[in-house]
Amino acid sequence: MRVRGAALLIGVAFGVVLSWSGMTSPDVIRGALLIEHAYLFLFFASAVLIATAGTWALRRAGASALLTGQRIGWSQERPARRHIVGSLVFGLGWGVADACPGPIATQVGQGITWGLWTLAGVVIGVLIFLRRQQPDTEPASDSGPSRAAARLRTAPS
Repeated sequence: MRVRGAALLIGVAFGVVLSWSGMTSPDVIRGALLIEHAYLFLFFASAVLIATAGTWALRRAGASALLTGQRIGWSQERPARRHIVGSLVFGLGWGVADACPGPIATQVGQGITWGLWTLAGVVIGVLIFLRRQQPDTEPASDSGPSRAAARLRTAPS
């Protein structure tokens, strides 16, 4: 219950930031994708910079995650075909929908009706991926099928 409560608070805070920053607006996203406005990219760059500095500092201090107790860190991995394909699919979807998953959830939360159609597309895409019945690729060392795919296969129809 503690993890779900923390996830809810983090999700609400993230949604508020997305709404406040204008990231739920297709005009803002389209302007960035057409390279007309740098706002979106500057926002992303500042988020990456802050997250990198924070993660680096926490890793250096030997900190552990508050909810899971796992040591904070990362491992380096060479880009693989799955990274390239995933990036292309994500970018294509982002360009067509003028939104990525975070802003879609925020649009739905704000009551923006077109966000429901985009959310439906995301849900259909996830279901198609899960129906493939292939094992997840993350983490790379995990060779079994995903828990979500297993639940989907065993759920009553």
